[in-house]
Amino acid sequence: QEKLVESGGGLAQVGGSLRLSCVVDGGDPTLRTLGWFRQSPGGERDFVAFINKSRGTGYANSVKGRFIITRESDKNMAYLQMDSLKPEDSAVYYCGIGKLETGFRNYRLARDYSAWGQGTQVSVSS
Repeated sequence: QEKLVESGGGLAQVGGSLRLSCVVDGGDPTLRTLGWFRQSPGGERDFVAFINKSRGTGYANSVKGRFIITRESDKNMAYLQMDSLKPEDSAVYYCGIGKLETGFRNYRLARDYSAWGQGTQVSVSS
């Protein structure tokens, strides 16, 4: 059973930066895609970014050019560097581990992740 723990959230000013971290325990994360999603109160869990086992990446249009996802496979860690923050970036951010690539997977969809962390709050004030 995989366990994920996020950290690094907090309060930032508009235009500021935050770096989120995610540590993964179990599930052999070196062979799996890792992703970041976010959720606002009353909203859906929305895709932010993913990074696959080959370090290929994908981003939501809303964060492209501002956020960067990376991973350290030897430490089972994933990171999300968030720059040029906007008030609309405020949300709870979740780290997820993708389901095994047995068949077609779309890692922009929450349904293709098998486990999530507890989330970390990001608040951006103007």
